[in-house]
Amino acid sequence: MSTVTQILNWISNSLLLPVIVLLLAAMVASLVSLGGFFSTYLVLLQQRRKRSELLKKIRRSPELDPADFDEGSIFGCHLAELNALGWDELECEKRIAEIRQGYERELERAKFLTKVGPMLGLMGTLIPMGPALAGLASGNIGEMAYNMQIAFATTVVGCLVAGVGLLVYSVKRHWYTEEISNLQYVLDRHLERAAK
Repeated sequence: MSTVTQILNWISNSLLLPVIVLLLAAMVASLVSLGGFFSTYLVLLQQRRKRSELLKKIRRSPELDPADFDEGSIFGCHLAELNALGWDELECEKRIAEIRQGYERELERAKFLTKVGPMLGLMGTLIPMGPALAGLASGNIGEMAYNMQIAFATTVVGCLVAGVGLLVYSVKRHWYTEEISNLQYVLDRHLERAAK
């Protein structure tokens, strides 16, 4: 039995370095994701008024001018794509579905960070606890303190990665749902006008 526990202990201890490396990589990925999030936020903030005015205009009359297809805005760029398809219902529905899939793929990255952060943080907490308890039992307080520092640091970093992932996922999901809803609305208004 002691051989089995030694093997398990060896496997567990050998995972500490890979877990820390993966946790640091997840931290870098979450910081990059957070930077992209704030960049997108600033762009959407600048475009919010213009998009709102365009939607009000479409409510009054679904006729669009070439000036409405602002290539500098995300919404305008998508409208230009639908216009290039000639507002064909099937083609536009397919393009909106493709846009939705692209958004879902992007959200999966943030969702992955939300799930992997706590998992790596927990592993980084539990792995050094064994040596810390062994150090405590042998009276080596220095070794115990060192291992406890690793345990707490990995927990904090794992929670931070998950927090960033959750923030990015939640807010972007709202943005993308609104974008798809607006595109679908514009298409429906245009098709309604064409049917008259």
